[in-house]
Amino acid sequence: MAQAQSNSAAAPASATVIATPAAARKTIDAAGLYREHCASCHGAQRTGGMGPALLPESLERLRRPEALRVIQQGRTATQMAGFAGTLPPADIAALAEWIYQPVSPAPGWSDADVRASRVETAGAKDLPARPAWQADPMNLFVVVEGGDHHVSLVDGDRFEVIHRFASRYALHGGPKFTPDGRYVFFGSRDGWITKFDLWNLTVVAEVRAGLNMRNVAVSGDGRWVMAANYLPRTVVLFDADLQLVKRYDATTLDGKEASRVSAVYDAAPRKSFVVALKDIPEVWEISYDPKAAPIYDGLVHDYKMGEAIAKPGYQGVRRTPLDEPLDDFFFDQSYRHVLGSTRPKTGAADGAPTAQVVNLDVRRKIAELPIAGMPHLGSGITFAWNGTTVLASPNLKGGAIDVIDMKTWKTVKTIPTPGPGFFMRSHEATRYAWADSMMSPTAKDTLTLIDKATLEPVATLREPGRTLAHTEFTKDGRYALVSLWEMDGAIIVFDAQTLKEVKRLPMSKPVGKYNVWNKITRSEGTSH
Repeated sequence: MAQAQSNSAAAPASATVIATPAAARKTIDAAGLYREHCASCHGAQRTGGMGPALLPESLERLRRPEALRVIQQGRTATQMAGFAGTLPPADIAALAEWIYQPVSPAPGWSDADVRASRVETAGAKDLPARPAWQADPMNLFVVVEGGDHHVSLVDGDRFEVIHRFASRYALHGGPKFTPDGRYVFFGSRDGWITKFDLWNLTVVAEVRAGLNMRNVAVSGDGRWVMAANYLPRTVVLFDADLQLVKRYDATTLDGKEASRVSAVYDAAPRKSFVVALKDIPEVWEISYDPKAAPIYDGLVHDYKMGEAIAKPGYQGVRRTPLDEPLDDFFFDQSYRHVLGSTRPKTGAADGAPTAQVVNLDVRRKIAELPIAGMPHLGSGITFAWNGTTVLASPNLKGGAIDVIDMKTWKTVKTIPTPGPGFFMRSHEATRYAWADSMMSPTAKDTLTLIDKATLEPVATLREPGRTLAHTEFTKDGRYALVSLWEMDGAIIVFDAQTLKEVKRLPMSKPVGKYNVWNKITRSEGTSH
């Protein structure tokens, strides 16, 4: 068993929560305080500007005591100053409560807003088509540091930081790469897409696709970028230069119901994007193949006989109706099937399935996955086992990993873990699958290593009292990089065979790290 050594500094003092009597709060003009002290940076409608958006959708993961602390003390390494010396405690408490209330009327983000937001770095298109640094560009790691909103580029052979730069606030959904590994696209919760030239270490262009965004996807040919938005309820298509191409309103075919967009991923072998909607039971497929077959919406007796009006298949929406909406999803290796997680039905018995298999060719659900709780299929992995291919998925609510045969869609084993987890990773060249338990208050400091041949837990790695999460492997699978998910955190490099610690790189809450080669080759051990 390998056990990391802890070098944690003392945690900062928590914010003081100020209880303000309801009668006193009524006399405080929180909206006026916002206009006076906050709007110049965060926007009149709280949609963001120099500072991030302060909308309820944008603040979902920021606890109110933390928001209060930020208003009081500010944020280090940013232009956010603290107001503890400027405003009385009751005013700060009123502001912290007010920013969690919906904006009325709800802010919009039009095509004109999208186009007007785009900025481009002069001369970036003319930079050399070769790395300006000495390292293997295919074994480069892109590390997202959530603590101070920076990105570090790490040499995957020497485990040294090549470059570090500031990112947009709260990157989310994982960076996506062009097929040559030169460009990476980041998406932020505030709706910004950033195109960054990894070889020349510069931002190429940025555009704001929406006000609250879930993630971005890049086409397999590197020509298209698609964004999934919560606010407004849209899917937005760009070319590789981040010029707006098309907006898709996330509605039912008749336009009567609208939905937030859960996620969009590229299905490169199909030359299409696949989109999950959070509030409407549909999966969309949007093809970027100019030769895509026409689309026939609704019930068609025989489209070959011309009994329906066809829509162009190229960049059109091909809808698959479902019984339940998907929160997130995963592809099998053929990309014919979407494996999606659904929210548990109200009143459903414990142990009821919360995942389904959707065949994109026949456009319907073909099976339910026997996984209870809340599977995090977007972080699942696949690997060969006993002559078949299996899917293994962490579970956000259960201390177990379900292993599913992808031919029969039946469970072959449920593997116990110390607690619920978020990420699971492996590599074709390693015998182990690495699973965290970061959702557990008592086991968040533990990684469980599972033998992919026996499906048995064989080792654990611990960082006592801290959080270990999100493993990623070097190009050859020899080393595993693990996040010490703390403000004074680190990337811990382990030998993937001996499980011994090799090196530790200090980082500010490294929420994710992504190996260029593993991503562009769609390694079976990582998310796509």
